[in-house]
Amino acid sequence: MRGPLLPLACALALTPLLAATAPQLGPLSPAMPAEKGFAQAIDPRTFEFPADHGPHPAFRQEWWYVTGNLDATSGERFGFELTFFRFALAPPAPSLAAATSREERATESSWRTREIYTAHFAVTDVPQQRIRYAQKWSRAALGLAGAAADPFAVWIDDWSIRAHPADATWRLRAQTASYGLSLDLKALTPPVLNGHEGLSRKSSEPGSASYYYSLPRLAVKGELRREGHSFTVQGLAWLDREWGSGNLGASEVGWDWFGLQLTDGSALMFYAMRNRDGSRDPASGGTWIESDGHPRELASEDVQLEANAHWLSPRGARYPALWHLKAPGQGLDVKITPVVADQELGTVPRYWEGAVDVSGTRFGQPISGRGYVELVGYGSESSAARGSPAARRSAHDGAR
Repeated sequence: MRGPLLPLACALALTPLLAATAPQLGPLSPAMPAEKGFAQAIDPRTFEFPADHGPHPAFRQEWWYVTGNLDATSGERFGFELTFFRFALAPPAPSLAAATSREERATESSWRTREIYTAHFAVTDVPQQRIRYAQKWSRAALGLAGAAADPFAVWIDDWSIRAHPADATWRLRAQTASYGLSLDLKALTPPVLNGHEGLSRKSSEPGSASYYYSLPRLAVKGELRREGHSFTVQGLAWLDREWGSGNLGASEVGWDWFGLQLTDGSALMFYAMRNRDGSRDPASGGTWIESDGHPRELASEDVQLEANAHWLSPRGARYPALWHLKAPGQGLDVKITPVVADQELGTVPRYWEGAVDVSGTRFGQPISGRGYVELVGYGSESSAARGSPAARRSAHDGAR
């Protein structure tokens, strides 16, 4: 569950920057656009694949999120994240798509856009106990950034995820001065719908929802590059895919998201929405996926979650750092441990997203696994937007 706080915070930070660099960009405003005019995630819908891998321009925001754990043939372990956000600055406008005169068409700028894209790329280097991250953003104009459904593709510059129908794989590409990835991804299970038939409610407020599905097991193989050295890698990844037009609930400040891939072939996704008073919002929930790919919706009360340790960021945020998770209906009782303590991304917004190990029991038998955890809303997003290098450059390497 990568909720609307991430693309909303990106848009708040980037809209004034884009407006300053391109006066002809179109309907830009430092204020957030109203939801009026956008489609809403209100009722369940029929999902269609592969079409739903592509963009949904009638909605205000959407994102493509891939995280995974990789093992090199030489023994090293890495984690990675590549995510793309699309944010509409204004609802679709037929008048822009269909100019009524030759003069109107001639005066339209090729730079004009009603959408911005941003992307986050991170590598967790377990042997070196560090994370490196970067952020890019761009207007959806002149082919600089965008998304397509047939064949599926989403990209900013040379960062991309693209479908290759000939061999039923997706190819992921991203690089910075320090790290680069060239990976082939192949789904081992069909898409899993989260929430009620794919409608995921984030609070009790109307419109605070998204359409949400996952590909919980993607077989990965390819190459990771670290400072000029190449590693042949393989592993498992997870895709989260959401779109909608709503916000978090008025009392909510963030969430803790868990995507766990277990050694018996099962998987668990769970998100705990956090209220300002520290309580868990009843709209929290998740999905249990059996080894045969069969999903079961989980309500908030189906999962018990306790943070047993914390990590203090150099930037001041205090994050949970060790969890005890129980899902009694699935017989699951596990400990979740970050493989590197510092996996905070100093991007816009700032958040913790990192690779974890899982160990414990299922129905009394030993079980283990790997996964990813995302923690949002623990730091000051406004201070990160003002002071971080991400607010001043289109891409950066975050070093500690």
